[in-house]
Amino acid sequence: MKQAAGTLLYRTGPNGLEVLLIHASGNYNRHKPWSIPKGEPDPGEDDLEATARRETLEETGVTAGTLRPLGTIKYSKSGKTIHAFAGPAPSGAEPCCASWEIDQARFVSFDEARRLLHPEQAPFLGRLLDLLMNRLLDLLKE
Repeated sequence: MKQAAGTLLYRTGPNGLEVLLIHASGNYNRHKPWSIPKGEPDPGEDDLEATARRETLEETGVTAGTLRPLGTIKYSKSGKTIHAFAGPAPSGAEPCCASWEIDQARFVSFDEARRLLHPEQAPFLGRLLDLLMNRLLDLLKE
């Protein structure tokens, strides 16, 4: 069964919470939804977090820092399993289209991400909010 791994990097921007998304290039994908930076493991690459980091760097030019797992989703049509990892974007990160596979890479507001993101990847946004809320609650307990 096919699988892929990617990241949902976030930061605080002018419009509040922002996340890094990409859009696949090519005429076929012109009207397709956006995605988290992701890709399939290379042969022999068993560490899915390493795959997510590599794919994010290859597609956006951004090096992911500390990551936490966001779980998986499974595409209903293809059956591919997507593993996601979340973390804060590096300070000053400027995403670019670092691969021919994508035509856009940028931070978008959380509300815009809800509209742009592939519907089957949308659960990752809710899981990110849960992760951030739990982190905030932990900080308040200290």
